Amino acid sequence: MKYQKVCKSLNDTKALAQKFAALVKCGCFVNLYGQIGAGKTAFVKLAADALGVKEKVTSPSFVILNEYHSGILPVYHFDLYRLENEGVKTILDELREYSEGKKLTFVEWAEFSRDEVPFSRLNINVTYNDDDSRTYTFESTGKETDHIIEGLKNE
Repeated sequence: MKYQKVCKSLNDTKALAQKFAALVKCGCFVNLYGQIGAGKTAFVKLAADALGVKEKVTSPSFVILNEYHSGILPVYHFDLYRLENEGVKTILDELREYSEGKKLTFVEWAEFSRDEVPFSRLNINVTYNDDDSRTYTFESTGKETDHIIEGLKNE
């Protein structure tokens, strides 16, 4: 199941992130795809803000994982870019652990996981367009995340 939304401004992206956050209050595992600067981290920041996260949300590029516990559910934000293919193998069990329970886990640069990353999840591909807009493509990989796509479609 898929859903696609073009965001022409930061306000559009904020509205999308708020709607997404309202749909994942029981937790979700999210793989994020897109080129550098496409808007992956910006989306995570806006979603975390919508969930009441008080800490400053930053890119985990150099630390691999940032954790935020001040919102209505824990938010975990991984970045696999520096690990690449071989390094990802060392944290697969940890990623599985972060896919269970009432938590929201984002994984940027999920393409480095070679599709070994979980299970039932939501994939979000962010594309930077020539007119400075962003296209967010949401894809459900299992029945557990289909409700998110359905909720996003019902605008």
